[in-house]
Parts: sequence; structure tokens; C-alpha cells
Amino acid sequence: MMISDTKVEAPSEKTKGKVDNLVKRVRSKPWLSGGLIVLIIVIAIAGILYWNDLQSKIYIENSQITAPVISISPSSPGVINLLYVTVGDQVRRNQVLAKVGDEILSARTDGVITGVENTPGQTVTTMTPVISMIDPRELRVTGRVQEDKGLKDIYPGQRVDFTVDAYPSNLYQGVVEKVAPSAREGDIVFSISDKRQEQEFDVTVSYDVLAYPELKNGMSAKMWIFK
Repeated sequence: MMISDTKVEAPSEKTKGKVDNLVKRVRSKPWLSGGLIVLIIVIAIAGILYWNDLQSKIYIENSQITAPVISISPSSPGVINLLYVTVGDQVRRNQVLAKVGDEILSARTDGVITGVENTPGQTVTTMTPVISMIDPRELRVTGRVQEDKGLKDIYPGQRVDFTVDAYPSNLYQGVVEKVAPSAREGDIVFSISDKRQEQEFDVTVSYDVLAYPELKNGMSAKMWIFK
């Protein structure tokens, strides 16, 4: 086997000259070296402030705008005769939504229709949600946080900043409303380091729904909770 010699060339005279000139310029202009020192100090301070900012917040990436679903079903089995609404319709309390057999199904509150069993002639039971809707006033940001990712530092009343993927440049404000007393069922995360099971808990954040009418049910969000 032949081993070739690798030669490391010394810096050329031209390169050495450039370095020497740069050093001379810095020495001849004290304000330049002072500026470099100031720049280093500013960068260091910015880094410290950024680190402190990270430590003062709990970041929850897996979040969503949601509202409780209101399911409207008949009080007795029957056939869907008529449907008066479609998905996306705004409805008022007591507005007629559908007719199943001889029964009239009405809205129990103001809201938005999110689902319709749109098969007239179909037989439905008392367990069949013929109409699904939400009350926009009940919209909340719900985030899922692992038990070892700051859960112990979250409590009602904390300030929250959040964004939504649909409007990434907008920053919204809210307040922690509640922290789930028990873990989410069926959602278990395994720690990469020791393969230990880690439970996830829901954190619910309220906000002024009238101030942010562009926020819709189902939008993906990210939140930062201030400790």
C-alpha cells in the first residue's frame, strides 16, 4: 500500500498581508475595537434574555381551537323526514333543525352547525346524533402537555400567548381556565431515554371570542404559558 504525503501549504504572502493590515486597522482605530467589544456584550445580553424568556414560559405545541359538541337526537326512534340546515349554518336558539317522524328537533342554543345526518328516509334511534353543533362562545384553546414538561407549573389564571397555523403572524392572548385532573385516556407517550410511560394532560385556555372572530373550531394552535 502506498501512502501519499499530504502537504499543508503555508499562508501566502498576500494572505498574511491582509491579516496584518486588518490588525493594523483595528489598532489604529480604538473605536473599532471598542465597537467589537460592545457588539459582543450586546450579543451576550441578548442570549441571556432569550434564555430567561425560555425559562419563564411553558411551550405547548400540540394545541387546538375546540368547543364542546352539542348532539341533537330524537327522543324516540323514527325516520328522518326533513332537514332544514346544512353544515356551516348559523342558527338561533329554538330554531327548527329537522323533523324525525312526528318530532321536531330544535336548537337548544345559538350556534353553528358542524354535522348533519343527511339521509332523509333513514331510521335513527335516540343515540343517533341527527344534528351536531357548537356554541362559538364556548370556543377554547386546548393543549396537551406531558406530565414532565411543566405540568406542575401550570394553574388557572396564568397568562397565555398563542398562535394558530392559519394566521401565523398573529399573536393572541388568553388565560389558563383549567387543567385536567386526570390524564387523557389512551394517550401514552414513551420517553426516548428510558422508555418510561409518560401521561398527557389537557390544559384549557379561555380567550375573548368576540375579539378574535377569525378563530374557528378545529384550528391548530401553539401556546406559551407564562409561569
